[in-house]
Amino acid sequence: RLIIGRAALLIGAPGVLKAQDVAGGQATANVLAVLVVTATHDLAFGDVLQGVPHVADKAVIADAGVFQITGEGGSEIAMFLQLPDYLWNSTNTDRLVIAFSATDADIDTTAAGTPAVHGAGAIVDQDPHALPETALGGAGNILQIFLGGTVHPTVDQRASAYSADIILTV
Repeated sequence: RLIIGRAALLIGAPGVLKAQDVAGGQATANVLAVLVVTATHDLAFGDVLQGVPHVADKAVIADAGVFQITGEGGSEIAMFLQLPDYLWNSTNTDRLVIAFSATDADIDTTAAGTPAVHGAGAIVDQDPHALPETALGGAGNILQIFLGGTVHPTVDQRASAYSADIILTV
């Protein structure tokens, strides 16, 4: 009777016996150095005369706007400059036209971290409206963008200090 009772119990409860298995997996990540973007020098036109266009040369460090990017060496980065059409005076009552030509930017991947004469490997005469994807390189994994431009004051341009933001997105 005991054997028949146990057999009946097993037949009556088929869900009690189940197969089971376990597997383990992993989560992985490769953390890269953070990109750091810095405006190290403003695009400086200095004193400008009414009615006389004035150039800030990208090759003259005192005039050029300089942006520095650091990060994971050899990594290719995409860059976008948001360039103003006008500089505004402090009261926003007058504007000064600013223009950027298709050769107003240089990209230097050989720089050592301070704006200086462009390195031998600089990518010159780039369009600041469409910068090419470029790999970080050089000493300290640094890339620098040197930016020039031209302001076009009118003959009756209001005497004032003018400014506008230039934004680099990397």
